[in-house]
Amino acid sequence: MGRYPTPTRGAIAGSLLLTGLLAAGCAQNGDVRPTAALAADPAATGSIGPAAKPVTGGWGGESGATGHPAMAADAIRAAAANFPACIAGLWPEAARHGISRASFAAHTAQLTPDLGIMDRLDRQPEFTKSFWDYLDMLVTEARTKRGREILAEHRPVFDAVERQYGVDRHVIAAIWGIESNFGRSAGDRPVLRSTATLACVGRRQAYFRDEFLAALEILHRGDLKPEQLKGSWAGAFGPTQFMPTSFKRHAVDFDGDGRRDVVGSIPDLIASTANNLHRGGWQSGETWGYEVVLPKGFDHLLADRARQMTIREWQRHGIRRAGGKAFPRGEDTGYLLVPAGAHGPAFVMLRNFRAIMKYNPSEAYALAIGHLADRMRGGEPFMQPWPRHERVLSRSERLEMQQHLSRMGYDVGEPDGRLGAKTRTALRAFQQRAGKVPDGFASASVLNSLRRL
Repeated sequence: MGRYPTPTRGAIAGSLLLTGLLAAGCAQNGDVRPTAALAADPAATGSIGPAAKPVTGGWGGESGATGHPAMAADAIRAAAANFPACIAGLWPEAARHGISRASFAAHTAQLTPDLGIMDRLDRQPEFTKSFWDYLDMLVTEARTKRGREILAEHRPVFDAVERQYGVDRHVIAAIWGIESNFGRSAGDRPVLRSTATLACVGRRQAYFRDEFLAALEILHRGDLKPEQLKGSWAGAFGPTQFMPTSFKRHAVDFDGDGRRDVVGSIPDLIASTANNLHRGGWQSGETWGYEVVLPKGFDHLLADRARQMTIREWQRHGIRRAGGKAFPRGEDTGYLLVPAGAHGPAFVMLRNFRAIMKYNPSEAYALAIGHLADRMRGGEPFMQPWPRHERVLSRSERLEMQQHLSRMGYDVGEPDGRLGAKTRTALRAFQQRAGKVPDGFASASVLNSLRRL
């Protein structure tokens, strides 16, 4: 298979606003100091790590909104001043990753921190978009049309990849379209600089240290050139937005040129994205899920991600496929999702939906991917209307809701304004106790009921 030109890139992909990908598993670590060996070796400390003084431009100079100690303005300034020593202190780990001293020195010599990232790292967005707003934004006629063109243009590659990995080509094209608008907006920040900054400054150093070392490996191996390794402020790059560690685990050389190039090689891009999903548990020949219709009086306590049932079992509870179509396999297992409560569409999510969520752990994102894939293959819009009259609660209102529930003895975890599994479970329990449909939907009417108690 031949080589292809590098897709164009612009601003950070709009889909990055959806992702909670980096929130899981990221922990603050202490300041990184040079190792004793490096400190005792003037030649080593002189040849490894940034030579230039750190720059602080681009950062607003304010402490982070989370109140984390590492995000205090003074702490950020101190970490920026220590940046050269922090990078130099990562040399032993880089050596264990197979990176040569010469390569480490060459790629880190001119690094300076991009402190503008700090404003993004600790931003507390309101997340006031509803599921239907996200779908309206991401699943468009223009994306559907372009996706069909991409599928036709690269059909031989999709054929070969589908044979090898068993992953639906429409889902790969949907990820490509939603992550970067088919390469038009994959980000333009140098990944090495971004991950180096986050490895040494701020509250997620432990997580991003691995990403920085993986980015160094990519450059050391020659899979990508520095000018290709550009992406979002958090280090995701390429048309389907690989983090460096994800690239390390899943990228493949499908065009056989000796490089794993998910930026400039269409075969490598498509195959690597498929391999990522394949290793995430993708089931060949199965779909991501079904829009379903719930019977009158349905017990919404069954709508819980932890409650998995076969299609036949869901049918015994009165669930039917939207549009009157038959389910192709009764043994498929999934959970029921009612993202807008009892007055919106319902879905049974199968194993492939969970595989998409391993790519990006957001139900809104995964639903958008599945729906766009279906539209590319000729499917119809969702048949049941969304409750567009419902006002989405602000973060402060969601926090207030959690505080009310906690005061009443419901376990919501630590109130933070984000409605996770514990909050939804508590909300369903409250709704049931109040004689309401226990659908777990955080509506303004439910908040008003809590305020009156």
